[in-house]
Amino acid sequence: MSRRERQKRRKRNHGRPLRRAIIAIVTVAFVGLVAGGIAAASWVMSVVNDTPDIQTLRAKPAGAISTVYAADGTRLGFIAGDILRTPIDSGEIPLSMKRATVAIEDRRFYKHSGVDYVGVVRAAVKNVTEDRTQQGGSTLTMQLVRNLYIPENRFRKTLERKIREAKLADELEKQHSKEWILTSYLNNVPFGTVGGQEAIGIQAAARVFFDKPASKLTLAESALLAGLPQAPSDYNPFLNPRGAEKRRADVLKAMVDARYVTQSEADEAAASPLGVKRNGFYQARKEPFVFDWVRRELIRKYGPEVVRAGGLRVYTSIDLRKQEAARAAIAGRLYDPGDPSAAIVTVDPANGHILAMASSAKYGDDSDGGTNYNYAAQAQRQPGSTFKTMVLMAALRKGIDPDSTSYVSRLLTPGWNSQYPDYEVKTFGNTYSGSMSITKATLTSDNTVYAQLAADIGPDAVRQAAYDMGVTSRLNGYLAEALGGLETGVSPLEMASAYATIANGGIRMSPTVILRVKKPNGQVDELGRVKRKRTFSEAETAEARRVLEMNATSGTGTNANVGCAMGGKTGTTSDSKDAWFVGFTPRLSTAVWIGYPQPTPMYSVHGYGVQGGTIPAMIWHDYMAVAKGDYCGADWPNSPAFSGSSFFGRYSSTGSDDDEDYSYDGASDGGSTDGTTGTDTGGTDTGGTGEGNPNPDAYARPPQGDPDIQTPSGGGTEGGGAGAPG
Repeated sequence: MSRRERQKRRKRNHGRPLRRAIIAIVTVAFVGLVAGGIAAASWVMSVVNDTPDIQTLRAKPAGAISTVYAADGTRLGFIAGDILRTPIDSGEIPLSMKRATVAIEDRRFYKHSGVDYVGVVRAAVKNVTEDRTQQGGSTLTMQLVRNLYIPENRFRKTLERKIREAKLADELEKQHSKEWILTSYLNNVPFGTVGGQEAIGIQAAARVFFDKPASKLTLAESALLAGLPQAPSDYNPFLNPRGAEKRRADVLKAMVDARYVTQSEADEAAASPLGVKRNGFYQARKEPFVFDWVRRELIRKYGPEVVRAGGLRVYTSIDLRKQEAARAAIAGRLYDPGDPSAAIVTVDPANGHILAMASSAKYGDDSDGGTNYNYAAQAQRQPGSTFKTMVLMAALRKGIDPDSTSYVSRLLTPGWNSQYPDYEVKTFGNTYSGSMSITKATLTSDNTVYAQLAADIGPDAVRQAAYDMGVTSRLNGYLAEALGGLETGVSPLEMASAYATIANGGIRMSPTVILRVKKPNGQVDELGRVKRKRTFSEAETAEARRVLEMNATSGTGTNANVGCAMGGKTGTTSDSKDAWFVGFTPRLSTAVWIGYPQPTPMYSVHGYGVQGGTIPAMIWHDYMAVAKGDYCGADWPNSPAFSGSSFFGRYSSTGSDDDEDYSYDGASDGGSTDGTTGTDTGGTDTGGTGEGNPNPDAYARPPQGDPDIQTPSGGGTEGGGAGAPG
């Protein structure tokens, strides 16, 4: 073998280990890649298999705002929290908005089947190799899946999430059209936060940024909004107008590239001002006190979570015409800044629907110590002699004839009732009228007669009658409650509802302001069909109407008379701190209250001594003259005759001339003129003599004072909730 051949052999032998090593390395690498690919493929398949089918997932849209409407369909306002969202139909979204979105977010939207595979791989690689998160790779369909079906993963940028989105997007496209997907995307994508509230969906975005509905968006406005979802904070035109302009230009360029607009159209849009303006569209409300009450009622009915989720369409019974009339009637009598506050509530006796709930308060004014305090529904004030009607109903329930049952109007000194040994009842000025019937005592609002009647029939009977009429505030069953001496008071809403039971023939209707609620799934809850319960007979309420109608025509309530079939009762408390007129016609039951936020004497307002028969009755008249319209309602229905009899209790009298004459001026016997108990009203009453038309000189005209709230002797405890309405 030659030397040359020996050298070649040595080179071959020397190179073999290197080649073997290289081959081994390549082989191992190939096997590793194959194994890795197989493992990766297996992992991808496991993620796919672990992802539930789209049919099994329930869409979870962001909370939508709820809308509240008046009886005539006028929008009262929106119930909105941190999320502003109002879904709209495809036809309400302008073509410019749809095209701008497709051009900047998903150019191949109409060509792919839900997944742009090249984009997904590119985004996945970037997520693995780079620290910062990337936006690329997700189609509109995948973004819709993320926002609507797996929102809990909305901010997680992982390969696993991308795979899940891709699978669900593919399935979603098989179920729905491109138009449905694009509309759903535009109704659910976030457009940014303004004033602490996030605008979700194109309608909310159009309102928040441009104060207009989405259907009115221009090309320039559509381009600006289409650019926001990728980075809402960075491109927010309120915070970064230059960034917003640049982003809008990018969207317009993308629209030109996609041949959706011409270059000249894009240039014109790019040159226009941003045009954004801050506004309070979602915060604007008509009748804000009513609106807040509706919201509270919704929470009470459905719970805070349902109300927070939103999407409700709430239809109420509020009559805006009556609301205007109520405020006008109040302003017509109480027009100076220092005048007392006032509230009016009207309830439909036939169904319990609240038709008006208005007051003189200005929403947002916290001068009364409590912001946005609703006097009509929340204020609990002493009701004065309006509570004597509850005593009358309790007496009628026991079969007591108000015409033939008499009591002596007299000073009731401490000790007259053994259970309440310190309880004194007097009339203002200590003027008394001797023996009189319950009917006359109602027309003259005599405290002493009603105190004795209540003692005879029992305070618990009065409490139960009040509950059965519709009072919901706590009552203790104390004797002083018969004259309006309540521990917590009652609201105008309660009083209007209670008197409505009389107008409705003894059927108590639970008052409601919400007629129906339409939920996001289309279900409608009819809430206007309120609970009905007969609590008094037709004969009993017909007799009460007769007495209270006399009071409106010839008693203390004549200033309220509007020429309709009507009944009512006045009420005034100590030093005129509260004054009322509560009355009803066949179609409307209305309570009027006036008083200062912090109980303060109202001795004289605009030349009138403030009593229930003066300013409250006048406001009632002015309001009801408009509220009743051209039709007062049919006269009272024919009812069975009331079959009552004379009642002779511990304190009642025979009503004959042989009864002791208690007609005297108590002050001459050392009595004080400071009324400490009871209530009254009087007013500018007219009339002659006789039972049906009593002598107005016998009326206890000025206020007689608040009843002392006393517990029974022997340490009696407060009454519980027994007898509360069912």
